[in-house]
Amino acid sequence: MDGKAALYHSPTLGRLTFQEVVNEIVAMMAAGPDDVYSIVVGTDSQTYYGEAEYVTAIVVHRVGRGGRYFWRRVVERKPKTLRDRIWREAWLSYETAQALIQAFKERGIFDCRLEIHVDIGRGGRTRELVEEVVGAIRGSGFFVRTKPEAYAASVVADKHT
Repeated sequence: MDGKAALYHSPTLGRLTFQEVVNEIVAMMAAGPDDVYSIVVGTDSQTYYGEAEYVTAIVVHRVGRGGRYFWRRVVERKPKTLRDRIWREAWLSYETAQALIQAFKERGIFDCRLEIHVDIGRGGRTRELVEEVVGAIRGSGFFVRTKPEAYAASVVADKHT
């Protein structure tokens, strides 16, 4: 499932399609063209009874002036390993980030800084995956952050899992 297929949710606007999310982001940026924006994508997951629930968040931070976020939920069969689950989280974030970049390009926005936040860190069970996941995301041209700086995944998306 790509980043455009699922319905997104906004705490203030309710359910939105991917295009409606893009419209909101573009409108926000147009309302403050001199402001600095950071757009961040992150995914977190939980497993329940043979299923994995993945929540991907798109966070639009208007630096120094707050921000907004949008999220979507995807439920799939539970992956066999923690490694598979972490890679699925990273892939869902990557797909969403790619879809955002494409949508922005279609609207003539080319100078947007977009980060991917992954819910892994140097401590805990995911420490062995940091180098390979971060390397793959950086290799695709994205800025990447891990815990404790990965707030889009470990705080915003986590809030909805």
